[in-house]
Amino acid sequence: MTRFISIASAAALVLGAGAAMGFEDIADQYPQSELYAKPYEVIPGVYSAIGATAPPTYENSGHNNNLSFIVTGDGVVVVNGGASARLAKALHDEIKAVTDQPVKLVINENGQGHAMLGNSYWVDQGVDVLAHVDAIDAFTEEADFILQGMQRYNRDKAEGTRTVTPNLSFEDTYEIEMGGVKIEALHLGPAHDPGDVQVWIPEWDIVIAGDIAFHERMPPIFEGICTSCWIETFEGPFTDLAATYVIPGHGHPTNMAMVREETTGYLSDLREKIGAHIDEGGDLAGAYYVDQEKWKYLDTFEELATKNAGRVFEEMEWE
Repeated sequence: MTRFISIASAAALVLGAGAAMGFEDIADQYPQSELYAKPYEVIPGVYSAIGATAPPTYENSGHNNNLSFIVTGDGVVVVNGGASARLAKALHDEIKAVTDQPVKLVINENGQGHAMLGNSYWVDQGVDVLAHVDAIDAFTEEADFILQGMQRYNRDKAEGTRTVTPNLSFEDTYEIEMGGVKIEALHLGPAHDPGDVQVWIPEWDIVIAGDIAFHERMPPIFEGICTSCWIETFEGPFTDLAATYVIPGHGHPTNMAMVREETTGYLSDLREKIGAHIDEGGDLAGAYYVDQEKWKYLDTFEELATKNAGRVFEEMEWE
């Protein structure tokens, strides 16, 4: 049966999140499992296994994003397939320890490997998998490359994983009624990755935000991302949800103010710095060195800051 913590305790935990703490150098927090950390109950009925804020490695088994699940009165909804079949099974084992309800649906937050490569496990259990049409297209196009990348770092832990695309898709909104709980899978607009999905539970005032929202880790800006579009989607329809509780794509559960600071706050600051650099006649080589010291406390700063600056320059040069 499901264990519940009090709403008051959950609120204190989530809303009390202050300045972000770095977790990049902390060793695996759950060594008896493929999961980087054991799932915990964020609010009653909503659990999340918080991934490492470092890049995917053999040591963290590719669990560097948040794997969440929702326990209703008539089944479980999982958010993210996981980075491998073995990681998906590890999450399923934890779900079985919490509830005897079956998993009835898996929602992929986007088309990246850590969202979709575990789909093979869930499909083998007879579970439907849902994703946005753009995420499915992006994953299908790069599936072999994504799988090979996981196999390189995960070695024997990649055993049993194969690429499986979701059997259910949607474009704007997909509503689920399960056990008296209304769950909405939303695509609010362009953000971090094609087909980003936000999972919103209005009655419980919580959003499992996916990669539109980052906390404790620097957001990676991929080639071709429209950062101005990301900011617009975040500050518009995502903020309009007015969620009390936010489980970001990366980092511990927190509140809207914190993910705004560490997502659109960062993106806006970087765009302002790059815009000034361009106005002064600066080139790409110089863009890598714009001042990002304010964000040095975020994990993956060393890996991402200069890359992000270069990609924003390439985006803004032609705006």
